[in-house]
Amino acid sequence: MAPTKRPVFFISDGTGITAEMLGHSLLTQFDNIEFTQSVIPFIDTVDKARQCLEQLSQAHASAGVRPLVFATLVNTEIRNILHEADCLFLDFFERFLGPLEAELGARSSHTIGRSHGAVGNKGYQDRIEAVNFALAHDDGMSIRELDRADVILVGVSRSGKTPTSLYLALQFGIKAANYPLIPEDFARNELPSGLRERSAKLYGLSIAADRLSEIRNERRPGSKYADLDNCRYEVAAAEQLMRRYGVPWMNSTTRSIEEIATKILQDIKLERRGF
Repeated sequence: MAPTKRPVFFISDGTGITAEMLGHSLLTQFDNIEFTQSVIPFIDTVDKARQCLEQLSQAHASAGVRPLVFATLVNTEIRNILHEADCLFLDFFERFLGPLEAELGARSSHTIGRSHGAVGNKGYQDRIEAVNFALAHDDGMSIRELDRADVILVGVSRSGKTPTSLYLALQFGIKAANYPLIPEDFARNELPSGLRERSAKLYGLSIAADRLSEIRNERRPGSKYADLDNCRYEVAAAEQLMRRYGVPWMNSTTRSIEEIATKILQDIKLERRGF
């Protein structure tokens, strides 16, 4: 009989992003256990809290084991309702606001949704502007206003440039453009002029040729574009170009988008723009 998957809930009076992010960080330490995960956002009234309590009870009955709950709930009444559930209940605000209030000698505002507020939040506006910039400068679509870029990612097609650009924008407010290196660049053994003029902003992504072939075969199966020998040629030629022009680069094969983005920020000393 297969072991029961442990039900996990990320519950919040806001989007649930913080609870999910922190909860995932803890759950990754238990790679020998299977979890079924659910996000329940915007639990900001007593009625919603009671509906959520019922959902937790049903999950317990169905799985036969206590659910794990990771929560970010500001309202004490709502939190107390959910404490009635037979589960492991970990509320990050409950655990950390008290010690912070004691240390700072001040009461927190207990304002719902403060961590991801948009109105009047410069960090939020920076992120929206950065996302728009990344979309407008994806895959070499435009070289206009490239001087406004904080970083320009270069590398062969499907090496991870687009998701990294968007993650840098959405998470950190970094204006990231990306530009594919193509066979014409390899034949000339030169970076495009628009990139050479902005060499200080360049950062390269490379990838193992066999992994690149797998990714490209999902997009264009059986094509020359996805052929392993062609992938080997493109990867080697791109790395040669980056070395020739002194472009810092990393191999993205075994790294997550989060790791890639953090390494870029560290390597070229970009300032994170906060929430």
